[in-house]
Amino acid sequence: MLTSPSFRRGVDTIVSAVSALTGFISGAASIWIFCLMILICSDIIGRSFFNAPVQGVAEIVANSIVAIVFLQAAHALMSGRMTRTDILVGWLEAERPFAASIVRIAFHLAGVAVFALIAQGTWPKLVSAFVEGEFFGAQGVFTAPVWPIKACLFGGALLTCLAFASQVLIDLKTLANAGRVSPLKVRHSVTTKPKGWPFVIVFAVALLIGYAIFWADLGRVEIGLVAIAFMLLLIFSGAHIAVVLILLSFLGIWLIRDNPKVAMRSLALAADGAINRYLFGVVPLFVLMGLIVDAADIGRDAYRVAAWMLQKMRGGLGIATVAANAVFASITGISIASAAVFSRVAVPQMVANGYNNRFALGVVAGSSVLGMLIPPSLLLIIYGVLAEQSVGALFLAAIVPGGILAFVFGLGIYLMAVFRPKLVMQSERPVIIEGETWGTAAQKLAPIAALVVIVLGGIYSGFFTPTEAGAAGAAAAILVALVKRSLTWAKFWRVLVDTGLVSVSILMLIIAASMYSRMLTLSTIPQETTQFFSEMGLGLMGFMLIYLLLVVVMGMILDSTSIMLILLPLCLPIVTELGGDLIWFGIVTVIAVEIGLLTPPFGLTVYVVKATIADRNTTLGDIFAGTFPFVIMMTLVTLLLTFVPALSLFFE
Repeated sequence: MLTSPSFRRGVDTIVSAVSALTGFISGAASIWIFCLMILICSDIIGRSFFNAPVQGVAEIVANSIVAIVFLQAAHALMSGRMTRTDILVGWLEAERPFAASIVRIAFHLAGVAVFALIAQGTWPKLVSAFVEGEFFGAQGVFTAPVWPIKACLFGGALLTCLAFASQVLIDLKTLANAGRVSPLKVRHSVTTKPKGWPFVIVFAVALLIGYAIFWADLGRVEIGLVAIAFMLLLIFSGAHIAVVLILLSFLGIWLIRDNPKVAMRSLALAADGAINRYLFGVVPLFVLMGLIVDAADIGRDAYRVAAWMLQKMRGGLGIATVAANAVFASITGISIASAAVFSRVAVPQMVANGYNNRFALGVVAGSSVLGMLIPPSLLLIIYGVLAEQSVGALFLAAIVPGGILAFVFGLGIYLMAVFRPKLVMQSERPVIIEGETWGTAAQKLAPIAALVVIVLGGIYSGFFTPTEAGAAGAAAAILVALVKRSLTWAKFWRVLVDTGLVSVSILMLIIAASMYSRMLTLSTIPQETTQFFSEMGLGLMGFMLIYLLLVVVMGMILDSTSIMLILLPLCLPIVTELGGDLIWFGIVTVIAVEIGLLTPPFGLTVYVVKATIADRNTTLGDIFAGTFPFVIMMTLVTLLLTFVPALSLFFE
């Protein structure tokens, strides 16, 4: 049956239909994000100039974020944007496609189970909201029915179930052919002999052992530890991180409380309430602003001006790349965007002017991490949510550390150019950048300065909340792009769709982190861990050294957000107990997890650079080698910020 042509045609038809449906619904949700931007900007204008604020904006945004995430989750999966680590499963797909198909089937069935549970937990709330006429807002001011939001959550969960099920069909088709088919879209299979049975057996035994341990008579601490161990194992194996966190947390709560109903209530509460806050509107709005800024070629303008100004200095184009990255970071907050932009802009210019290709790639990848430290930073926003700290305070605290890191990068490049010139230059060709004047430079920098003033100036002055700053910054970026005539309808639509996909991958992780935190709290692991470190007598700095080492090691296999989601619920109580400031701890955490973006084997930024550059002869090893000096510099700055907290609390 599985090998019959009718089955393969049926799979193709089903997957195409599911892909079209999820794409259509995701597109509608992306338009919804744009409408939220307009709504918030209308409120700012009405409040500031006409003393007539738009009523209910906070409630509308908070509830809309929940609906948008679940409406886009299915398309994020179908597009391959739901976060996972593909080190092991990626190798299997290339070398042992038969084994990879079996592993993916297990992971996708887990996804079906998780979103089916979410739908099951949401259904009673949907019925109750519809029957009882529940509303959000304040009577006499603004009210809106709750049931449409619940319906979006329920329908989105069911649609994501369907999307995971379609992936299972793809895997079955691949399995039947004993060949490889991309898990994201159906392609013609390459028939090979089934390989990888030893891995499949080991994987199955590991799952059986986990099942047996989970259902053994364990205490709550032991249950929590087993859950964490298998989370790390499955995440490394290639399972979707949000699915793993939710599923194992659900099982952990069930076993700790010995009551599946408690686990179901916790899951329903996490799905509905974890991101139902006005603050979470900042995620899609800042992502939208960053992608619009990229589309408007503002990064290209910043680099050209910096290169023109610094071209006569030793290592000048490398320093210009750092400077342009710092400027770009101050209006985007996404390091991956910086890596993609400057791989296209800076690397060809540097190589054409005699710079070593490996050095050029290392500068771009290394300095791109400034995007997650220099405010506004998406990672600082996520930390603020997880640690329940002020995002504005975190942005303020990151100014000095961000400046220090950029300065150290620039100084390091200059010293390399002076004392180890062969590492920097491959020839002595003169660097000549023509066509720029102080007038054209000012013209190119004016939009950048305007965006910085709007976003950061608005937040620091108290005129904007972070969410309002995101909306105002996105609107201003759109105006800049229109004035520059660099934003077509097709490009704008791609930006909207990408905004939704990037946002849902982040916000779904936050929902999973909420469930994970509930499980940890019930297991009492944070309390036990805090007591353990207190009794060890290491002190705050001793704990920080252990913590930083753990973060860097985890950064070799996990992305930054996932590391924070896993470690922060465990470590925040310890830092508080040992007398550490959580704002300072956030700055140190962000720069430490960013080191992982440059270290093998995961090194997400390195992979982005590799995928973006035109020279296909360049290997990942070349880029990792080029980033090594920047890893050293980041490590030194991290230690400096750790042992001198005043640098992060300068503006407090």
